[in-house]
Amino acid sequence: MSTTTISDAASATITISPENVTSSSTFVTGVESTAIDNATNKYVDALVSGFWTCGTTPTANTVVAIYVYAQQDDTPTYPDVLDGTSSSETFNAVGVLAGAVKLLGALNVDTNVSNRSYYLAPTSVASCFGGVLPKTWGLFIAHNTAVNSNTTAGNHVWKYTGVKYDIA
Repeated sequence: MSTTTISDAASATITISPENVTSSSTFVTGVESTAIDNATNKYVDALVSGFWTCGTTPTANTVVAIYVYAQQDDTPTYPDVLDGTSSSETFNAVGVLAGAVKLLGALNVDTNVSNRSYYLAPTSVASCFGGVLPKTWGLFIAHNTAVNSNTTAGNHVWKYTGVKYDIA
């Protein structure tokens, strides 16, 4: 008789450059990560965690939105301006953004203290897509702090841990 257990893969870094990203009052402008291909690993979920660092004197009571996107077909085609590569992007409209990505988490910038890091606890990507991890997925990060994000790359770190079932 076989036994099934849940196990976590080693954490992997998500390729994204959220340093020096401009503020967007409507969250349509932000930064996209390189897409993560799950076709080989076939994880049942991925837990995303990390931190984002604000710039100089952000506006208090603002938000950093951590979104997740997925491929639309096997090509792969991504929604609107997303292309699966780490780059700055601006969606064509707020309504397009709302339909193209899912909110993974929101970081509340609660003070105007400069260069403070805000953290996202491990959060399920599959939960954003009805419990199923897409074949290819990535992050889109936008904020409305009224200043650019911190300019140092090492002050923004995003990782994921794949979750799988082991049968022994």
